[in-house]
Amino acid sequence: MNTGAARTRASKPSLLIVGCGDVGLRVIKQVLPRWRVVALSSSPARLAELRAAGVVPLLGNLDDPATLVRLGAVADHVLHLAPPPSQGHTDPRTGHLLQALARGGRVKRLVYGSTTGVYGNCDGAWIDETRPVQPQTDRAHRRVDAEAQLRAFGRRTDTVVTILRIPGIYALDRDGGDPRSRVARGQPVLRAEDDVYTNHVHADDLARACWRALVAGLPQRVVNVCDDSELAMGDHYDRVADLIGLPRPVRMPAAELKAQVSAMTWSFMAESRRIRNQRLKRELGLRLAYPDVAAALAGVRTA
Repeated sequence: MNTGAARTRASKPSLLIVGCGDVGLRVIKQVLPRWRVVALSSSPARLAELRAAGVVPLLGNLDDPATLVRLGAVADHVLHLAPPPSQGHTDPRTGHLLQALARGGRVKRLVYGSTTGVYGNCDGAWIDETRPVQPQTDRAHRRVDAEAQLRAFGRRTDTVVTILRIPGIYALDRDGGDPRSRVARGQPVLRAEDDVYTNHVHADDLARACWRALVAGLPQRVVNVCDDSELAMGDHYDRVADLIGLPRPVRMPAAELKAQVSAMTWSFMAESRRIRNQRLKRELGLRLAYPDVAAALAGVRTA
């Protein structure tokens, strides 16, 4: 037996990532090789990809509690990035995960990736984490339910639970999250008198925030993870267009644009809020690498 290797493994912090998509893979780059990482996936086809990323893949499905029996004993830290189901007002997936973690009794810290959508429409007001939640979509209700389950779990088990409320995630190398793509497709935006404030965070800054929360998050604490920008949605995409040298999007009245976009897209256009990020900087000590979209697009001229 290689006792030296065993001691090295035992001395490393251990992390279980649940929902290891794009952001989870960015977190892995933050913590390896100093941490031992296990990633849960419901897809057998992804196991090789996760193994190649340097982590231990574990097959399991949050919709099937019987596949989660080993989770409670694999790590001291948990990063929960898995989405709730697509229907209903509750999140049974988070419930199944917490039941499995409680059986092992090993978890010391748990970080959950929620959404700023739990605040609902704030009519453009500046808000912070003390703002009461006011979910206005089923999707936001499911996140509120998950947050409540996690906080109760933290109090019950003496686990440090940190909830990260996340707005729109973008990065130039993120599928579905490259701000240049919308501009290049010529998708319209709201006219100025109908426009709403929007909030964003770069995927790399989010990954660093997850890591900071895993090591420095306060117990049962909510932290907004967003950049420093203060732009209405149309102004945001105007700025992207200007930075990459493409025409600005067409502006439309709300009623006309609502008829052209999906219900999901419209739900983002129907809520307006400006989110403060002081806790992110003060409590987690995060210095944003991308304080606004201009920083991400510096030097980029084509979509």
